[in-house]
Amino acid sequence: VLVRELDGESVILNLKSERYFGLDEVGTRIWAALSTSESIQSAYELLLSEYDVDGEQLRGDMQDLLEQMVEHGLVEICDR
Repeated sequence: VLVRELDGESVILNLKSERYFGLDEVGTRIWAALSTSESIQSAYELLLSEYDVDGEQLRGDMQDLLEQMVEHGLVEICDR
């Protein structure tokens, strides 16, 4: 995949399928946290400390984003 950020938003391109996936500012921040953290849980804890949000809401938003990204072939979730 190829990721480009512009003005706080991101576009992710699946090079195999040539499908684009757009992220707003919050989605871009979630993506950045996920891609630089050791685990999904670590990314969750980081984001929870940064945003004034209910933990269950954040967990649900992260799960929804990850499911969409898996569905579009942009990420794979591995057990560690």
